[in-house]
Amino acid sequence: MSTNALDPKSALSFSDTVWEQEIVPALTEYIRIPCKSPAFDKNWQQSGHMDKAIELIAAWCKKQPIPGLTVEVVRLEGRTPVIFMEAPGTGTDTVLLYGHMDKQPEMTGWREGLSPWEPVREGDKLFGRGGADDGYSSFASLTALRLLAEQQKKRARCVVLIEACEESGSYDLPAYVDHLKARIGSPSLVVCLDSGCGNYDQMWCTTSLRGLAAGDLRVQVLTEGVHSGDASGIVPSSFRVVRQILSRLEDEGTGQIKLAGLHVQIPPERLAQAKKAAETLGTAVFDKFPFLPGMKPMHTDLTELVLNRTWRPTLSVVAVACIPALQSAGNVLRPYTTFKLSVRIPPRLDPDKALATLKEAIEKDPPYGAKVEFIGEKASTGWDAPPMSQWLSDSIERASQTWFGKPVMSMGEGGTIPFMGMLGEKFPKAQFLITGVLGPQSNAHGPNEFLHLPTGKKLTACVAQVIADHFNAGV
Repeated sequence: MSTNALDPKSALSFSDTVWEQEIVPALTEYIRIPCKSPAFDKNWQQSGHMDKAIELIAAWCKKQPIPGLTVEVVRLEGRTPVIFMEAPGTGTDTVLLYGHMDKQPEMTGWREGLSPWEPVREGDKLFGRGGADDGYSSFASLTALRLLAEQQKKRARCVVLIEACEESGSYDLPAYVDHLKARIGSPSLVVCLDSGCGNYDQMWCTTSLRGLAAGDLRVQVLTEGVHSGDASGIVPSSFRVVRQILSRLEDEGTGQIKLAGLHVQIPPERLAQAKKAAETLGTAVFDKFPFLPGMKPMHTDLTELVLNRTWRPTLSVVAVACIPALQSAGNVLRPYTTFKLSVRIPPRLDPDKALATLKEAIEKDPPYGAKVEFIGEKASTGWDAPPMSQWLSDSIERASQTWFGKPVMSMGEGGTIPFMGMLGEKFPKAQFLITGVLGPQSNAHGPNEFLHLPTGKKLTACVAQVIADHFNAGV
């Protein structure tokens, strides 16, 4: 038992009160702000939505009764801003808490009564864009520090960094980390509240993240469109050539990526974690997704599905150009087709090498001599957590048992948090607690996104306890 342990009942009561009286009202206003990430709002500076969201969060944070807390909006020329907060502590160690406040775009398909920019609470769920991904992180981070002050628990100095470019690949963040290097220091514990949870029944820790290699595949066969009756059978369809190219990359029967250069050897520890996660989740591994009746997942083995999502490369076509809408399509053999490819790559794989591997496979020996191009757009590194110290392993287990009543679970995530890979390189000796509220049906990036409020409240108490245990461990 930790000598710096929180009183469980009063800790949860405190978290519940702050969430209900302060955080939910602030999140409600935040959800109304369409502060889309710069990749989805090229005119973000002119629109002012980003500034409005930053001001809302910073104003809330400045009001928090945390001894010595400073809150500053830092702006570098031509870059999205960050919120930098510092709370003095005892000793020489530093804890870094991370989150982001930029959002994904609206997406279509919100059910009746819901929309991205109008918050709706239904019982334990707060619907709206950005609440769970990742607007809650600023509020939860400071509430955890308030909780420690409330129970008079010692902790290390804490720094909170909230960025506004994560959904665009965090391309502005390295400049801020360098700019703030002296003020950040060398954290021995990093807490990230931008990840997922396999269920809402226990605490989940993310042990790995996939990276991303994305770009545009463009196939051109003509200088202009021509009558399909005249040209078909003579001129190869650009769409068919695209199909041929995609078959070089992916087995269309299984979804397996054929390029050996996009795979890595999965560590035994991660294989064991995937198996345990599959056993715990059961069919929730796949039935959390809104499958159509009769649809089946890509594999019958649940462990294989977990590994597919966390340690294997996958291909998604996320956009298409030069294909007209149905109502405006003529009988024309189109001059070109462009697919936007999003390839999730395993942890430990160099994203620039992944882009190079894709480009070589796509552009070599173009069918029929067509003009085939792959224009790389994004290359984000994945992340594999360093071995967990015994104090941290014990701490998260106790926290999960205390506030969720079940053991902690570990699993990789299929998405990308570029900040983690960057921090892993800059602070190789730091311990990492990567967790979050993005559980079944929470649908970040899609329609009907929601924040599961009980999980947020319990997770706040868990984070507070881990920060207290970090101090007690004398890291």
